[in-house]
Amino acid sequence: MYAYKGLGPSGKNIAGVRDAESPKVLRQVLRKDGVIVTSFELSKGGKAAKAQNAAKGGLNKDVDIGAIFGGVKKVEIAAFTRQMATLLRSGIPLAEALGALVEQVTNVRFKAPLAEVRAAVNEGSSLADALAKHPKLFDELFVSMVRAGELAGNLDEVLTRLADFLESSQKLKSKIQGAMIYPIVMLVVGVGIMTVLMIKVIPEITSMFSQAGRTLPLNTRILIAVSGFFGRNILWIFLSMIIGFILFRKWSRSKEGKPVWHAFVLRLPVLGELVRTINVGRFARTLGTMLQSGVPMLRALETGKQIIGNVLLQRAVEDAKQAVTEGESLATTLRKSGQFPATMIHMTAVGEKAGQLEQMLERVATAYESEVDTKLSRFTALLEPLMLVLMGGAVAFIVFSILQPIMDLGQLSGPK
Repeated sequence: MYAYKGLGPSGKNIAGVRDAESPKVLRQVLRKDGVIVTSFELSKGGKAAKAQNAAKGGLNKDVDIGAIFGGVKKVEIAAFTRQMATLLRSGIPLAEALGALVEQVTNVRFKAPLAEVRAAVNEGSSLADALAKHPKLFDELFVSMVRAGELAGNLDEVLTRLADFLESSQKLKSKIQGAMIYPIVMLVVGVGIMTVLMIKVIPEITSMFSQAGRTLPLNTRILIAVSGFFGRNILWIFLSMIIGFILFRKWSRSKEGKPVWHAFVLRLPVLGELVRTINVGRFARTLGTMLQSGVPMLRALETGKQIIGNVLLQRAVEDAKQAVTEGESLATTLRKSGQFPATMIHMTAVGEKAGQLEQMLERVATAYESEVDTKLSRFTALLEPLMLVLMGGAVAFIVFSILQPIMDLGQLSGPK
């Protein structure tokens, strides 16, 4: 993908973006269109696309969708992998398959790297080496599996398995995000409502109480004090919350704070089990997929460790990797860590004895991914009524604290 400048048939300066396998091919293709190239450079996506659109006076088929939505989505990578596997299985050579896929990609942030991958393959590079030059798009797992597929001569099967893995991971991520949308919306709306009540509504209603000259109930005085504190310090409260969140985030990602926070999360009653199940399922799926694709055990364990999002589980996998290097059983090492469920350890041990570790890990992953659905439903089922009770309790306290002195005033002003 080249961004070029040149002279058109009428002698005017033009600029644009053109896909070509080499600078020589670029000049030949443009010369057929009557364009004399004066300068060119490899396109990086956004700037080149904008230059092309400006030169044409509008949009074109290479609209930079990635620039609008923030880059290349995992769904696009999964679709590319699936299509590549299909083309290779149909007997199409690798370079031609890459060329066909590059032509149909509309996201320039994805199209430009794929064009570079195709150019590298045409120059004699392996597909894995070409993909490894773009680590932001193709991670270690992707590259390792492609390399194993090239060495074993079953690249199409490996790509199919890799596409299944990417789609499964994306599906799990979507389930988790979907389950958290409702609680987050409820929290934001609740905080917004309480803020408006504390700053605007309550001061106006309670202002008449001070004119009555009577001693107010304790709960009403607490409400007025809290409302006044919020009204006077709302800016500082929000700044403190933001600073506190930033400091907590920094601490929870630090070398000292990360293990403490991750250990605390795993000890939580419902959320801890959910986090553990998600990480164990991802680890089993990654390890099983890589071993089935022919990736060596040590490299598969290293990649599986990076997939896990909890430090304690990562340490357990690192210890397992060291033990396997020394010839010890994987199941035995995982059992010693105390971080992995007994069911997974038992099935791993059976798979090692039967020589079917890959298949057992796939079954473990499927079982735990199904369990994630159940635990997500249970977590949201507990979280939603809890949030409703807290919000309802806060609103009830406010209403009661306002109505109680009004009722007292009404009783005093009534007939004796």
